[in-house]
Amino acid sequence: MEFRQLEYFAAICEELHFTRAADKLGMSQPTLSHQIKMLEDELGVPLFDRIGKKIAITEAGHILLNECKVIFSSMKNVKVQIMELQKVTRGTLSIGALPGELTQLVSSLLIDFHKIYPEVQIKIVNFDDVVERVIQNQIDLAITILPVEDDRVVKHPLYKEDIYLTVSKDHALAERESINFDEISKHPFIMFPQTHKCRQIIDLTSSTSGFHIEPIIETTAIETIISLVKADAGVTALSRTYLNLYNDTQLKAIKIENPTLSREIAIIHHKDKYLSQAARLFKDLLSNHIIELKLAEEMIVSH
Repeated sequence: MEFRQLEYFAAICEELHFTRAADKLGMSQPTLSHQIKMLEDELGVPLFDRIGKKIAITEAGHILLNECKVIFSSMKNVKVQIMELQKVTRGTLSIGALPGELTQLVSSLLIDFHKIYPEVQIKIVNFDDVVERVIQNQIDLAITILPVEDDRVVKHPLYKEDIYLTVSKDHALAERESINFDEISKHPFIMFPQTHKCRQIIDLTSSTSGFHIEPIIETTAIETIISLVKADAGVTALSRTYLNLYNDTQLKAIKIENPTLSREIAIIHHKDKYLSQAARLFKDLLSNHIIELKLAEEMIVSH
């Protein structure tokens, strides 16, 4: 069994089509089919069910595919460690962040990072399922909200923050410094969709408190939410991260009490993944950036 055969096999699993996989690999379809036949003969089991022009992965194929992911991840870790031994500061660092202000938090570090590692390519991706992408080894690091209940993930807590009722500076509530949670349901709300973590915190808290907040407007775009709040179309709830990053004088943040709404932000990675020097540096830069933004009085980063 050769490593390249495993790469061929994984490509077919991804495409579920021999010709497309061959094109992707830059080889002929008969050559690819021959390599897979050799692999199947060595293992003594079929890896694909071939039904007409369609193929499906067999049970044995799924077992091999899962092991391939482990092997590919290990090989990538070996390459990274050897590159660092040779003082090579090239490569790619992929970082996932939940859509919204956490993406802005990550993006604001890129200039400083690029000055130190100008030849490291950085990829920032925005997904609601960043934890799953870390588990599948699709990204190196992710910024997310705790809890994360998976033993395959290493969690480095960064900071805790409150969520504030946010209104325009001309709103009737703008003179207040605090508001009880049960009062906020009396005001028209502009909110993120239910997939957004901040929205989930609000929905869970309101459900526990015996009522439900029904937004008058729901959108994924933070810019739209802010514009509508500034125009007094309604109120919203924003994290301290967003408020500190943008420092918009047209908005007033009001502390929510009884209960307080809060969340804990963490940076995560797969427990079996070797963190490159670049990844470790990014973690340190992020920690310092959080202090500069005064997002936390005490950092709780574990190195």
